Amino acid sequence: MMESGEITVGMQVRYPRTGTVGKVVRLEKQERDLFAELDSTHLLYRIDQLVTYEGKGKAGPTAERGDLERLAEEREFARKLHTDTTHLDEMCDGGG
Repeated sequence: MMESGEITVGMQVRYPRTGTVGKVVRLEKQERDLFAELDSTHLLYRIDQLVTYEGKGKAGPTAERGDLERLAEEREFARKLHTDTTHLDEMCDGGG
């Protein structure tokens, strides 16, 4: 993980918990923590949770497309999960 002195604007970093990769566009101090905004998500990440990344460049349209496809699949799964009633035994229907 990185320390505050190691990170600079323009640096390519990765957030290991989600695999998010991006270039640091700004640094922001909030209370006692220092955060970096990444160009790929426009979200703030605590810099002590980031690692340097020397991959094939930033996550571009291909990575974003993969993320969107995965999101669509997860939404479809959730929709089916909430609308599939074949597993219900109707034992508690109409109670009151």
